[in-house]
Amino acid sequence: MPLYESRQHAENRIEVAPECRQALVCGPEAVVRALVDTMAECQAGGARRLAFDGWYNIDWPAITTALQREASAAGLKVAFRPISAVFRSRADLAAYKRAFTETDDPGFGVVNTDGQVSDLMNPEKVAALKAELAEVSGPEMIVVFGAGAAVPELRDHYDLCVYFDKTRQPILWDLWDGKLIPFGWTEPKPDYGWKEYYYCDYYLLDRQKEFLLPRMDYWVEGIAFDSLKLLPRAAYDGIMQTLLQYPVKEVPIYQPGPWGAYRYKDLGGQFDVPGLECNAWNELAGPELSMLVDIGREQMLNMPTMNLMQYARQFLGPHIAETYPGLFPMDVWLDDGYFPKPTPAERISMPIHNHPSTDYVQRHFKEPLGRYETYYIAEAYEGANTWMGYKDEADLEEWERLCRESRNIKAIPNWKEFVANWETNVGDLFLIPPGTVHGHGGNQMVLEMDTCPSVAATEYSFFTYDYARPSWDDKTKTMTGKPCKMHLEHSFDNDKCVREDYVKSHLRATPRVIRWTKEYQFDRYTSDPRMPFEIERYHFETRAEADTEGRFMHVVTLTVGKEVTIRSKRDPKLCNTLRKWQSALVPACFGEYEFVNPDGGFCTVVQMRWKKG
Repeated sequence: MPLYESRQHAENRIEVAPECRQALVCGPEAVVRALVDTMAECQAGGARRLAFDGWYNIDWPAITTALQREASAAGLKVAFRPISAVFRSRADLAAYKRAFTETDDPGFGVVNTDGQVSDLMNPEKVAALKAELAEVSGPEMIVVFGAGAAVPELRDHYDLCVYFDKTRQPILWDLWDGKLIPFGWTEPKPDYGWKEYYYCDYYLLDRQKEFLLPRMDYWVEGIAFDSLKLLPRAAYDGIMQTLLQYPVKEVPIYQPGPWGAYRYKDLGGQFDVPGLECNAWNELAGPELSMLVDIGREQMLNMPTMNLMQYARQFLGPHIAETYPGLFPMDVWLDDGYFPKPTPAERISMPIHNHPSTDYVQRHFKEPLGRYETYYIAEAYEGANTWMGYKDEADLEEWERLCRESRNIKAIPNWKEFVANWETNVGDLFLIPPGTVHGHGGNQMVLEMDTCPSVAATEYSFFTYDYARPSWDDKTKTMTGKPCKMHLEHSFDNDKCVREDYVKSHLRATPRVIRWTKEYQFDRYTSDPRMPFEIERYHFETRAEADTEGRFMHVVTLTVGKEVTIRSKRDPKLCNTLRKWQSALVPACFGEYEFVNPDGGFCTVVQMRWKKG
């Protein structure tokens, strides 16, 4: 699946302690030199055993080569040992992963809920490495490197530990290009599949990272060798704790697709993305995105947003942190639906699909939370519409028969006789609880605010029918790809057969005024007991007030207006600026704050927050 990033106006400028700012080391030459200086200090103090751990696809060949060269020039004798050598055989690794990947389900796997990286290691080889580390003496130093180098069974056998971090998007690009090097391999695994990553390896990597962040001595931004940056652990912790005192913007991602549209071409700014030729949807906020952090140095840090989960209670609030350990359960997407001239529904509509409940994903995939969605209509053009629910008179047995017969290869000419269609306008809100058939119908800009069911951010949309159309081929920039695969067993097993009348009476939410002052109005939409979050709005010209109460993360998006500043009432220096169609994560610990509009024009900020705090 093609995927693009835009870093325009995504930076988070924060004021950190001088010692944290000065501790940042930027650039490969400086980082290598700093690491070698640290190694020399370790050797002088009798410490000779080092672990360089990290996420997948760190450029270890470039890093170790540069370190060896610099260490030799400094007169240090260093032996590098790849941790891949202590893993079990490739056959054993494949057998271990089958429980999570080789299910009867072609579209999804089962989460590795309890595994650790050390489960993949050969105990005899681990014991041999421990013995080698224990015998290191004299002038020689040993560096064990690679993902899993400092697993709990080995961490105490090292004198120093460095963690090399990587954001999610480059990993996906490597995976799609066949360049991903998994546990136990020293070269790309030719048949490495997305299930291996999303259902097994991601969880092993994440647990190892969670273990090491409070136990590392240095943190390194390891996205690419040419952009290496290094922080001592104290400086890293100081920066992360400071970042939690600010609203946080993320680096959005953009994805073309078979219903991809063209409003982004009019918007400029962060939507001016080289290579993007149609735009199905953008992720504005969520767990798979990264952060740009400007601490006043010559380069910004680029780190996974999920690193803030080390402080989950402050970040998300105590209820979410305790109820869903490790999970950042909120996503915000912007679904582009503009076409310059009338275009058939079969081209501009999302697939007809539904989503699973918490009970369903727990039973089938061992995920902690279901997919609960909302569509907020942020812009509407001629012909704006949404597909949702079945028509009251529709024969659903016939619908299922036609979908199974089609399997999205053969067109269903009369599909519109089954699925209800709703004309839409700005401010409309659709509540989409699990099992409700639906799809964005085009000619509108949808702000989609949803739960994220997965720590790995796995998508759970059960496709029923995609109009037997070709998909997007991003290499040729044309709709000539293979039709999307459906998930018919899940879609019909999960389908609640929601009818048009029920949608009208229960799922077309309406806003109610909760607070009105001469400066602003605060709305809250009606909801459904199944929906775990609220959708709220602030309307104002110059300013509006808000409060996380120390309990609720606010995910806010500017949908009307040019620019607003989110500013702490306790300390106005703690602020960040949003442009139109940009989101921010306001940490639960932020407290009382205000939206300030420097231009004085009318603004609307749409907010997602959990119901329970």
